[in-house]
Amino acid sequence: MPAPSSQPTDAQLLAAYLGGDQQAFARLYDRHDRQVFGFIGRLLGRDAVNLAEDLHQDCWVAVARSAASFDAGKARFVTWLFTIARNKVMDHFRADKSAAEQRADDLGLSLADFSDTLSRLPERVLESRQLSDELLRAVEALPEAQRETFVLFAQMDLSLNEVAGITGVGLETAKSRLRYAREALRADLRAWRPQHV
Repeated sequence: MPAPSSQPTDAQLLAAYLGGDQQAFARLYDRHDRQVFGFIGRLLGRDAVNLAEDLHQDCWVAVARSAASFDAGKARFVTWLFTIARNKVMDHFRADKSAAEQRADDLGLSLADFSDTLSRLPERVLESRQLSDELLRAVEALPEAQRETFVLFAQMDLSLNEVAGITGVGLETAKSRLRYAREALRADLRAWRPQHV
């Protein structure tokens, strides 16, 4: 049996915050801040840094205000947190339809998500950059629901159950969206596969 962690869980920190411990909220923020900002930034694109900062702040304000509504029996804290972040972005898109069309192509996906066969040798650097650019273009070309599911699963490293909870769909729908996204990306990136593999 593994030794119990000396670090409090997210749910314990949130409970401590509700009990008046402001430091507990600061620890939650420190623990998840970069992931939340990255997620919001990936949905908006790199040209919307100021907007991402605003929505990121709005997300954490909403977490603080609705902390009492968190139910550890229904979801993990991170699932609840990413749901709030997603809702802030979707609220913005609903309020400003044109913003959805202005999203940048940088979703921040790692080249390693698709190709562990590319060498790190200097002569392959240009090819790796081109593949990375192509990957970002291909991910942006996905329908919004597939792109969102793919980013949450592949980049944010969330489970399909968590992705389903965050996006408000059933598990089978989340699986289907991920499968279609992967199929579309494979088809789009087929030309980049090394010939010897």
